[in-house]
Amino acid sequence: MTLVVAGAVILRAGRLLVVSKQAAPDVFYLPGGKPEPGESQEQAMRREVREELGLVVGTATHFLDVEAPAAIERVPMRLTVFLADTDGEPVPQAELAALDWIGDATKPGLGPAIRDHVVPALVRAGLLGPSAG
Repeated sequence: MTLVVAGAVILRAGRLLVVSKQAAPDVFYLPGGKPEPGESQEQAMRREVREELGLVVGTATHFLDVEAPAAIERVPMRLTVFLADTDGEPVPQAELAALDWIGDATKPGLGPAIRDHVVPALVRAGLLGPSAG
């Protein structure tokens, strides 16, 4: 079984927002989640960002598709990543334990998809790191 997930890349001043769940507070990944029946990947990402962080996504642009092991479930995962513009400050809600803003892939506990695929793609695109922002 492949886990299908949508995630949001939320950037501020060249840093990426990552979150962790109460069930695994030391594992960080993108805000987002699994689509509900009838939902598109983008609709799922928008709903999850609102539920998890209290943020409304304005513009959302498809950025990347990643196939990697799911950080918590340890099953194959297909992650659709969107660049998401939001207003306001994120506040962990629902099942979230914490959030952090990262500038590279060195944070301990980053999920494999984020560490090995999303962060390098953002750096290559000039969206993440010291020269971004």
